[in-house]
Amino acid sequence: MNAQKSTFPLNAWYAAAYDVEVGRTLLARTICKQKVVMFRRTDGQVAVLEDACWHRLLPLSMGTLNSDEVTCGYHGLVYNAQGRCTHMPSQETLNPSACVRAFPAVEKHRFVWIWPGDPAKADPALVPDMHWNDDADWAGDGKLITVKCDYRLVVDNLMDLTHETFVHGSSIGQRAVAEAPFVATHGDRTATVTRWMENIDAPPFWAGQIEHARGYKGKVDRWQIIKFEAPCTVNIDVGVAEAGSGAPPKDGQSGDRSKGVNGFVLNTVTPETDGSCHYFWAFARNYCLGEQRLTHQLREGVAGIFREDEHVLEAQQIAIEEHPDHQFYNLNIDAGSLWARRLIDRLIALEKPPAPVIAIRRAA
Repeated sequence: MNAQKSTFPLNAWYAAAYDVEVGRTLLARTICKQKVVMFRRTDGQVAVLEDACWHRLLPLSMGTLNSDEVTCGYHGLVYNAQGRCTHMPSQETLNPSACVRAFPAVEKHRFVWIWPGDPAKADPALVPDMHWNDDADWAGDGKLITVKCDYRLVVDNLMDLTHETFVHGSSIGQRAVAEAPFVATHGDRTATVTRWMENIDAPPFWAGQIEHARGYKGKVDRWQIIKFEAPCTVNIDVGVAEAGSGAPPKDGQSGDRSKGVNGFVLNTVTPETDGSCHYFWAFARNYCLGEQRLTHQLREGVAGIFREDEHVLEAQQIAIEEHPDHQFYNLNIDAGSLWARRLIDRLIALEKPPAPVIAIRRAA
């Protein structure tokens, strides 16, 4: 029987939690089909262990945290932050094989990232760039949604924003998004979709933002620049500026966005199982930085928009499972998502073990 084809690479950094979620209690989560337990050590660093006791496999998350050690809630075995058993009840000699897996973990851009693959390859420099989430020149906040769909469906959704016209018509959607031309490019680990819409009416969300921040009402130039970084991070540069003020780039030079409002929709999607994922998102802006009330309003407003996506994605997942032999056909608007999937598949292929070499002995 052939092994089931992997749908995600393991040698990558995946967001496992917002940093504020991990404290001096045991937090359980499933990352790439691996159950883990997270906690913050007394020195502030995050530890991530396999969530299964070596002895009888009870989840360690059902135990207790004492100093920097986890005590199993079944028979009292104790594990340190490196996963090594330091105490066994009723015996002085510790079985040297008594340990659980410890996962590399890094805190960056307000997320806790873990590496579920080969720990020797866990280079912190490979954590995706989401610096807008903790940059002093930007203000914002976000949430976690656990969606009952393949994580790649979320990536598809983010790489093709023409769906805004039909799914988010009351907030950010408008016919101009579906009709505007776009440019799709790609590199070894990234894919980018760029769309400019000039001299248009702003959709309700952006009309409210530019009026609040700049006091402007009227036609705008709108942009959406979507950048995917394999395997599952999508940062979207979005905004509007006063029409004709010079925001669109010209002759290879960056445009002037000073008469506009700019945001970044930050998204990183972590597989939970083959049919579910953890969707971490945030919205950061570079205007009205001191208005905490606006930060809260934007977070809740974007959450409402993403709930509309969640309903669509979960319905799509159900339909896919009901039609396992269905062949999908692609449109021009799918260019970005197609490149993203190719880059994901390339990372998965790199982890496949090499095919065995069979020596053929020639007859004398």
